Amino acid sequence: MFRAILSRRDSPGTRVMPDTIPPAAPRSSNAAQTEGASRRSDGTRQPPIPGRTSIAKRLNALAEAHDGSIDRLRGPLLSLLKEILAEGRTAIRSRFEASHRGDDCVHQTAKLTDSIVQALADFTLDHVYPTAELTKGERLAIVAIGGYGRAEMAPFSDVDLLFLLPYKRTPRVEQVVEYMLYLLWDLGWKVGHAVRSVDECIRLSLDDMTIRTSLLEARFLWGEKTLFDELRRRFAKDVVAASGSVTAFIEAKMGERNERHRKVGDSRYMLEPNIKEGKGGLRDLQTLFWIAKYAYQVDEVEGLVAKDVLTPEEAQRFAKAESFLWAARCQLHYLTGRQEDRLTFDLQTEMSRRLGYTEHAGKNAVERFMKHYFMIAKDVGDLTRIFCATLEQESKRAPRFAFLRKRFQRGADFNGFTLDAGRLNVKSERHFKDQPIDMIRLFHVAQENDLDIHPNALRAITRALSSIGVKLREDDEANRLFLEILSSKKDPEVALRRMNEAGVLGRFVPDFGRIVGMMQFDMYHHFTVDEHTLFAVGILHQVEKGALTEEVPLASEVIHTVSSRRALYVAMLVHDIAKGRGGDHSILGAKVAEKLCPRLGMTEEETETVVWLVRWHLAMSDTAFKRDLDDENTITKFVDLVKSPERLKLLLCLTVADIRAVGPGRWNGWKATLLRQLYRRCEERMNGAVGTEGRDSRVAAAQAALRAQLADWPAADIDAHMARAYPGYWLSLNTPTLAHHARLIREAERTKAPLTLDTRIDRGRVVTEVTVYTADHPGLFSRLAGALALAGADIMDARIFTMTNGMALDVFTVQAAGGGSFDSGDKLARLSVMVDKVLAGELRLADELDRRRPPQTARSRAFKVPPRVLVDNTVTGNHTVIEVNGRDRPGLLYLLTRTLTQANLQIASAKISTYGNVAIDVFYVKDVFGLKVTHERKLAEIRHALLNALTEPEGEPEPAKAAKVKKKAA
Repeated sequence: MFRAILSRRDSPGTRVMPDTIPPAAPRSSNAAQTEGASRRSDGTRQPPIPGRTSIAKRLNALAEAHDGSIDRLRGPLLSLLKEILAEGRTAIRSRFEASHRGDDCVHQTAKLTDSIVQALADFTLDHVYPTAELTKGERLAIVAIGGYGRAEMAPFSDVDLLFLLPYKRTPRVEQVVEYMLYLLWDLGWKVGHAVRSVDECIRLSLDDMTIRTSLLEARFLWGEKTLFDELRRRFAKDVVAASGSVTAFIEAKMGERNERHRKVGDSRYMLEPNIKEGKGGLRDLQTLFWIAKYAYQVDEVEGLVAKDVLTPEEAQRFAKAESFLWAARCQLHYLTGRQEDRLTFDLQTEMSRRLGYTEHAGKNAVERFMKHYFMIAKDVGDLTRIFCATLEQESKRAPRFAFLRKRFQRGADFNGFTLDAGRLNVKSERHFKDQPIDMIRLFHVAQENDLDIHPNALRAITRALSSIGVKLREDDEANRLFLEILSSKKDPEVALRRMNEAGVLGRFVPDFGRIVGMMQFDMYHHFTVDEHTLFAVGILHQVEKGALTEEVPLASEVIHTVSSRRALYVAMLVHDIAKGRGGDHSILGAKVAEKLCPRLGMTEEETETVVWLVRWHLAMSDTAFKRDLDDENTITKFVDLVKSPERLKLLLCLTVADIRAVGPGRWNGWKATLLRQLYRRCEERMNGAVGTEGRDSRVAAAQAALRAQLADWPAADIDAHMARAYPGYWLSLNTPTLAHHARLIREAERTKAPLTLDTRIDRGRVVTEVTVYTADHPGLFSRLAGALALAGADIMDARIFTMTNGMALDVFTVQAAGGGSFDSGDKLARLSVMVDKVLAGELRLADELDRRRPPQTARSRAFKVPPRVLVDNTVTGNHTVIEVNGRDRPGLLYLLTRTLTQANLQIASAKISTYGNVAIDVFYVKDVFGLKVTHERKLAEIRHALLNALTEPEGEPEPAKAAKVKKKAA
């Protein structure tokens, strides 16, 4: 599309260093490379790309050697065309892999397609449907349209053809078109086609913007050129020059762009981006091209520079962006062997390797490649937004503005700026160079007055970014304005996002600049670090204004009672600012906050609060999701860390916003419940409402509350039930749950049932509580975990109680595998059957789970999850806490719990968490004597056994392999 403005340093033939993709080459270099072999940089010859002349010779030779039957000629012709196409594709790919020039690859692919279509058309008229002389009605032209019309085709792109007629179709034209199309389809191409007269083309393009756009890019291929010339003339006169046509076209293209972005994820920082359709992708560049060509009648970017639409520097940025994106898209097509435009996790690692990226400065190759992609996408977004918004603005003032120069509209003074059609503008291009502080003030004024920013002002900022240096960063007024933007009650996310898009945020806060475009290569996060951070600030604002009361009622309540509101918003901006530095980002981020907060003008107390929040921003989620919240030591340690109710409130709000900003589905009712439970228990402890009385008195209080719930029972039955459980049971559950268990146990004892299984659906938490009451024996918990896995349930939490009568009461909190409610009748029935069969010994769990284990996908293989086992004897006074990290897979919890059982450990409770494809399971265990495990040799054995359990079996499950072998033998 755009020809790069090349310096000698960027000229073709330059040696490509690792981590670089060459800039675009002039189009004039393409044709010379088509008809003959060229040399690689190492001196070896590259295979030639077949051209129209050589293809025609081979097709004519085939026809001459044949007996003349059209039907019998078709098979050999198709075989020869496939051979020619394979040769051409091999040659083009060889050149691409030697140079990584995406622009050259797409132009050569289009040129190869041209040659095949042209030679086939000649062959069809000369040998298949020959005639002495064509009548006027039988003449036609073949025209390339769409991306093919731009002479840009990725390796497996569609081929869009227009068969252009003088007026109506004739039988002979239909025969020619049909013969060609069927051969092209059989060649394996996806051919989009239309057969129309010039009049039909003009009439349809007036009503349909898609057809209008395709004709805008029309390129003559073969046949009656006068027909094509007439189409171009009529299109320019009757369509483009029509009144209001330019404005309508721009508005339509902008609307299409917005809708396209919405469909693929309205963020250019999606971690699995669509290179073609996504925000900041190739389609955005093409939108710019369409608008430029339609409004300014230019075919190359130099034309936009000549008309003062773009500066040479901006044109160069677009050329580099296009070169990178074409290289990435071509490599993606070659890697997948098909038309694939989504850069998924399982492809990113190999893509980065093929394009020459390496590990550097603490970042692995794939993260460096993806950061390069996101920075390119940001460039595309910046420039297309400025360009398209400017054209939109000018089109409202002057529909025929092809020859207008850019000019600034001077209006009334507005806080040091001007208002231009309701947008903040500046009086001259030098405004920000002369007054750098106004690059901060502009966003402040826009935020305070709910105004948009004029594209001229954004362009002026882009040209003045180098003026943001130490002097401005240390300016008290600039820092005051920035802090007010960040902590404003008028949606700070919008202002910060504008600043980030314009490049101001990363310059003003250099540490933030380091995370712009930074990806986290895992299946848990959905966005780059900077995008996640801005989302989190926005969610915090939504919580504060009451927009999320139903989803996060507790945070929505307490956020209005915090005293350190500014500290909360600054901590939210800084919480992930030190990611990617090769250390604990919480510790490193706290050091960043220590320097940044005083610079922003925050008090010593506020600075201390921000530093603490950043340092411990993961503490609340770690405690809620990985620790037993009914263990008094857990609450004591967390309260000792937090120390004050104010910090507890701040940490809750920050944690909620952080989790919700990770991506869709990462927040759920179960997480909300755990955070609320931790908050309430800590709040009570800090207020002195609980914790002062002894354990015995709290047990007595719990039992008294239960007695009140069982008032309809005989006193003897109540006393018998109270004697069945140990003290820990009474302190672990709320009164309604204790009452529910009491009735279950009483009925089980009355009927002498060997197994009681009960399920309760909790709609609010989107979980199902599964309670099992049966005779206790070693490995019971493990077997139940396996049964739940076979039934398709994911265990979120587990509590294991051994009663004084030798019975076990195990309580599981589950969701459906992959998330969602485990509440349908068939799921619950299957669960009951599985538990019965497993406890009756009718199923061999290990074999059954292995048989049902799905094969590992390419997507999951892309992520390396190092197995890890952590043992902590300081968390609680009664149990050893074992944390196990590894790749999640069906049946993993069964394997882990079986391993613990085989190590003669008693599991008291378990906390189960999944982050993308990473399982983090925490077990509270004792040895066979009911004591902590403290012997180092024993602990080493446990670690070794658990690491073995975490090791994933390679390849497919054995039964699947056996089935394949059996099938092959048959």
